[in-house]
Amino acid sequence: MGEVNLSQVLDQNRSFVDRVIAESGQDIRQCYQCAKCSGGCPGSTAMDYPPNQIIRMLMLGMKDKVLKSQTIWACMGCNTCTTRCIRNIEVASVMDTLRQEAVKAGYTDKAASVISFNESFLWTVRNFGRLFEAGMAMMNNTKTGNFMKDMQFGLPLMLKGKASMFPHRIKGRRELKNIFEKTCGGGK
Repeated sequence: MGEVNLSQVLDQNRSFVDRVIAESGQDIRQCYQCAKCSGGCPGSTAMDYPPNQIIRMLMLGMKDKVLKSQTIWACMGCNTCTTRCIRNIEVASVMDTLRQEAVKAGYTDKAASVISFNESFLWTVRNFGRLFEAGMAMMNNTKTGNFMKDMQFGLPLMLKGKASMFPHRIKGRRELKNIFEKTCGGGK
């Protein structure tokens, strides 16, 4: 990997670290590196670095390494890390902020499926006022090129009444669309 001058890296990326702290509302500098967050993380097997290492790399200003990691996209936001943290750091909030920063910086090569899923989910909520599972699955599978993925689950779920072929619309969809307009500028 080669030598890294951590003082120089931190000086170059201090504004990034400060921005992540401000936007997440979490002072990661308070982290003791006890690794309780990593020890309880149910998604750690899909991560290239455990959550405590991401926090440490962030503290050291290792911006590119953090934003290019698989970890920030594998985080499920389940908040197990927050529950276990002795310093009350909401690690999932930090991960969410890091995902937003990765998108801004164009580091989305490891995130295509996550971004597609999020966009498909939000599209159904925006248009129907609630999740429409079949529509979300079809849209997501079309976006990712996995046209037949999950097909074997559709009919059994519909026959059991667990999923519907048609969306249910809620009252107040106009108000919901206004919320999307104000928060996302309308989006897709």
